[in-house]
Amino acid sequence: MNNSFIQKDAFKGKEMQFIQVKRLSKTYGMNHKQVEALKDITFDISQGELLTIVGASGAGKSTLLHILGTLDHPTSGELLYRGENLFSLREKELAAFRNYKIGFIFQFHYLLPEFTALENTMLPALVRGYRKDLAIEEAEKILVDVGLKDRLTHKQGELSGGEQQRVAVARALILKPEIILADEPTGNLDSKTGEAIFDMLLSLNQQLKITLLVVTHNESIASKMPRRITLIDGQVAIQ
Repeated sequence: MNNSFIQKDAFKGKEMQFIQVKRLSKTYGMNHKQVEALKDITFDISQGELLTIVGASGAGKSTLLHILGTLDHPTSGELLYRGENLFSLREKELAAFRNYKIGFIFQFHYLLPEFTALENTMLPALVRGYRKDLAIEEAEKILVDVGLKDRLTHKQGELSGGEQQRVAVARALILKPEIILADEPTGNLDSKTGEAIFDMLLSLNQQLKITLLVVTHNESIASKMPRRITLIDGQVAIQ
């Protein structure tokens, strides 16, 4: 993968589907048995789209999300980004793709407890190679955007659950990714706080035109998404 692949404008003006999932399958070997977690999954995602993946526990939702985020490889099938098969790339190239293109939000925020909200948020920028002063500037901006203007110097233990998840959202957004993949982002929050976090994600989608894909079992949240994909036993039942 050359450097142009991971630049935001590399494909500007090209007529091709943003993301294409083509016949993805994933099989695990467990206790001398083959378990099919995903079976022949096919769908497309448009740039800027709001999409939810729903299904019962064990339906394959998180497995699919991890493959879409290139954190895991399928047993078969393709994942195309603007016509490029991501799983034909080397691991170093996939890591660059994740760093430049994808922001992850998980059910557990995974903040570093010894770091402040500002320090947790700026970490991806430092990994990217930003100068420290620029990383601080970008982190401050995004924390203000998610409503944490007065909590920049607070550590994890000094933040509420909702505030901790807002820091996780800010950390996912600091590098201005094209895609946000969220796995049960409100699962550990009370219903009121969860709704507020989700509404914030919807607002950020509108403001920044980021493609937002959310895995959830929360029907109240899923109902706010204009498109849903329902998985049953590793297969797409409704799309």
